Amino acid sequence: MTSATIEREGKTYRFALNHPIDLSTGIEAGPRSVRCFFAPPVEFQPVVQGSFIGDTTRGGAVNFKNIRLNPHGNGTHTECLGHISREPHSINQCLKQYWFFATLLSAYPTKTEDGDRVVFRQSLEGGLSEGLFCEAVVLRTLPNPPEKKYLDHSGTNPPYLHWEAVSWLVERGCQHLLVDLPSLEREEDGGKLQAHKAFWQYPDNPRLSATVTELIYVPPAIPDGLYLLNLQVAPLELDASPSRPVLYPMLQP
Repeated sequence: MTSATIEREGKTYRFALNHPIDLSTGIEAGPRSVRCFFAPPVEFQPVVQGSFIGDTTRGGAVNFKNIRLNPHGNGTHTECLGHISREPHSINQCLKQYWFFATLLSAYPTKTEDGDRVVFRQSLEGGLSEGLFCEAVVLRTLPNPPEKKYLDHSGTNPPYLHWEAVSWLVERGCQHLLVDLPSLEREEDGGKLQAHKAFWQYPDNPRLSATVTELIYVPPAIPDGLYLLNLQVAPLELDASPSRPVLYPMLQP
């Protein structure tokens, strides 16, 4: 078995590197991929120039295609402070570490009087007891059907996090927050962005190295608990990029 042994705060942890758990949703052309905020479906179009056709199914020697996607609206993505700041910041410059201790927890959103489904602080406290590492927090909302990987969330007012819950996570030391939702915010919030501002502490004390990853999918069979997280993005000089977060389970001593 291939494993990694990490010492931290006087304790030794082992993780199974040969059992990766990919949290990203596949990005494919057409309406089947998960999307939100009325982003158009992903498109892959071959380059056609003179006699050259970048599509082997059409007689081309190689596949050579342009991609049209919106990082925030099509599939799993990771975003940085540049998503909300007036100052330009790119995910490629903000994310410089890629391995983290991560705590996976599951929570049911609470249905409020106005019909919203909201993850409050109380829903998180039970899964983040004292002593758990919180530098990366992976949130799986319940119920958790596999259809989440293919939903078009546009216009459905999906669940979201209350800004006080996000602020509490930051107080616990959360630098990287991963959720299976389209956004931390209500779909229509009037541009307040309270949860994002609470997470990045913007504009008072901007957290440049902190990231938010949205539209992940955590398989139902994966138990809550401590994992090793590897978080990778495409090196785009944009506020967000398609990403591939991968968890590695901890081995019992």
